[in-house]
Amino acid sequence: MKNKSILKNDAFQSVAAALICIAAGIFVGYLVLLMINPKGAAEAIMDIIRNFANYPRTTAKVKYLGNTLVKTAPLLMCALSVNFCYKTGLFNIGAAGQYVVGAAASLYGALAWHMPWYVCVLMAMAAGMVWGSFVGILKAYRNVNEVISGIMLNWIALYLTNMLLNTVSESGTPYTTQVKSVNTAALIPGLGLQELFVNRYVTIAIPLSVVIAVIVWVVLSKTKFGFELCATGYNRHAAKYSGMSEKRNVILSTMIGGALAAVGASFLYLSGYEQWQTTQSAVPAMGFNGIAATFLGGLNPIGTIFSSYFIQHITSGGAYLDTNIYPLQIADLITAIIIYLCAFILFFKQLLDRRNASKGGKN
Repeated sequence: MKNKSILKNDAFQSVAAALICIAAGIFVGYLVLLMINPKGAAEAIMDIIRNFANYPRTTAKVKYLGNTLVKTAPLLMCALSVNFCYKTGLFNIGAAGQYVVGAAASLYGALAWHMPWYVCVLMAMAAGMVWGSFVGILKAYRNVNEVISGIMLNWIALYLTNMLLNTVSESGTPYTTQVKSVNTAALIPGLGLQELFVNRYVTIAIPLSVVIAVIVWVVLSKTKFGFELCATGYNRHAAKYSGMSEKRNVILSTMIGGALAAVGASFLYLSGYEQWQTTQSAVPAMGFNGIAATFLGGLNPIGTIFSSYFIQHITSGGAYLDTNIYPLQIADLITAIIIYLCAFILFFKQLLDRRNASKGGKN
C-alpha cells in the first residue's frame, strides 16, 4: 500500500520523470563527446556538470555561481510565464517575444528616460502585458491558435526592439549603451548579495524571481481566481456554462504570462550583465528555454525553480569545454535533448496512472 501511494503521488512522478530526462540528456551528450574524442569525453562531460566548481579557489566558485544565478532569474520568469499560461490551457510560445519587449521597455526607460530601476521593471511589465494581450484577444475573439500568433509576434517584437534600442546604442557598435555609464539608478540593487557573491551582477532579482514563483503557485492552486483560470483551461465551454467569463480569463492569462516573461528580461538587462545587440536576427533563446524548464519542473512553479537552475547550470557549464577539441554547442545539445524528452514527463505520469488504475481494478 505504501509503494502504491508513492507511485500515485504527483510530485514523485514529476521528479522521477525529470531525473530520467536529465540522465538521458547527459548520456546522449556523453555519447557525442565519445564520438568526437573518446579520450577526453569523461572529463569533458564532468566539466559541463561541474560548471563553476571547475575553479580551484572558493572565491572564484562563488563568483561564477553568481553568474549562473544571474541568468537563472530571467529563465525562471520565462518558465513561469509558460507555466501560468499552460495551466489555463494555452501554450505560450510567445514568451520569447514578450521577453524581448520587456528588454526594450526596461532598457529604453533606463537609457533614454533615465528612470530608476523599479520604474523600468514596471515599464517592462506593462509592455509584456500589452504584448501578451494581443495573443489573448486573438485567441478569445477569433480563436486564432496562440502558437501561430505567438511565433509571428516574436519576430515583430524582435525587429521593433532592434529599431527602438538602436536609438540608445553606443556609437560605432551595435550594442546598447551600458546602463552603469548612463544611469546607475536603473541598476537593480544587490542589498549585500553583490558582496556575498563577489559579483557586481548579482542582485535582488534572484530572490525576487523565487518569491514570484511562490506567488504564482499560490495564485494557481490556492485562490478562486486561479481556479477559474485553470477551469477555463480544462474546458472553456464548461467554464462559460458555469458563469465564468472565459474570454476574459484567456486574455488575463496571456497578459500575466507576458508580464512575467517581460519582467524576466528587465531582471537580466538591468543587472548590467548583458547589453542588447541591435543587429541580432534571432529571438533570444531564454523564452524557448523557459518551455524546457516548465516541463522539466513537472508543470509546477516550485519545481520550475530547480529545473530553471539546472538548465542554466548545464548551459553555463558548456563554457568550460576545451574548444580546441569539443564544440561549445555540446551543452546546447544536452539542453535540446532534455527539451525533446520533456514530453516524456507527461507520458511517464500517464503511464504510472494507468498502471495504478489497472492494479486498483484487479484488487
